[in-house]
Amino acid sequence: MAGLAATPTRAAEDCLVVTDLDSGRVLAKQGLCAARHPPNSTFKVVLALMGYDAGLLKSESQPVLNPPDGADLERPETRGPQTPRSWMQNSVVWYSELLARDLGRERMARYLKGFAYGNENMGGVKGESEPGARFWLSSSLVISPREQIDFLRRMLKGELPVSAEAVHETMKIMAIDAQPAGWLVFGKTGSGFTRLADGVLDRSRPFGWFVGFAKKDGRTAVFVRFTALDVASPEPLGLVARRQALAALAPVLAAQSP
Repeated sequence: MAGLAATPTRAAEDCLVVTDLDSGRVLAKQGLCAARHPPNSTFKVVLALMGYDAGLLKSESQPVLNPPDGADLERPETRGPQTPRSWMQNSVVWYSELLARDLGRERMARYLKGFAYGNENMGGVKGESEPGARFWLSSSLVISPREQIDFLRRMLKGELPVSAEAVHETMKIMAIDAQPAGWLVFGKTGSGFTRLADGVLDRSRPFGWFVGFAKKDGRTAVFVRFTALDVASPEPLGLVARRQALAALAPVLAAQSP
C-alpha cells in the first residue's frame, strides 16, 4: 500500500485496517493486527464517552480546567486552561487524569466492561509511581487494532452503553482538518513506549496509534493504524501513524466514492 511506503526502517510491528461501518467489509488491510498494546492517548475517545455520558463534560468548550500542581507541562500546548476540544486536539494528559479522578475507578470499570474494551485491566504495572492511576498509558490496559475497530464501529452504530448525545459530542471533538479524497476525518493519535520487565519505559521501543473514522455522502469508513519500532524515534510515533494513515486512506477512500 503506497501510503505506508515511508514506514521507518526496523519496524517491529505494523498494522492498518480500514472497514466500512455499515457492512463491516474490509476496505484495506496491511500487517498483523491481532496483538494487544496499550491504547495510550487513543483512550481519550473512551474517556470522552464516559465523561459526556456521566455529565462531567458538557460541550466542546465546557468544562474549562486548569493544570493541577505537578502536572506535566513539557509541551507548550498543554499549559494553561483547557476545554474538552483542546484536551482532545492537544492530547493533554493532565486533563485525562482529572477526568478519570472525577469518574472514579468503580464507574470507569463498569464502562470498560460495558464497552468490552480490550482486556479491561485497570490494575497498573510494576514500576509506576501510582499503579492504576494512569492504567491506559503504557500500562495494564491493552487492546488490539482489531478490537479498536470493533469498539469504534459499536460507538458509531449506537451499540455502546452510553447516550447518543455522548457519542455525538465525542465525535465533534475528534474532528480534524484533514480531508483525504474529500472525506471528513475524525481521529485520535496515541504515542508511547514499551515497558521493560522492571517497569521502566524502554525509549528505544516506541509505538504509535491513529484511530478514527471518515465520513462522506452518508458513508463512513472506520480505520486504525498502529506502528511500533525497535529503535528510538525522533518524534512521537502517534504523529507518524497519523501521517501514514492519512496518506494510505486517500486512495482507499477515493475508490469508495460513487
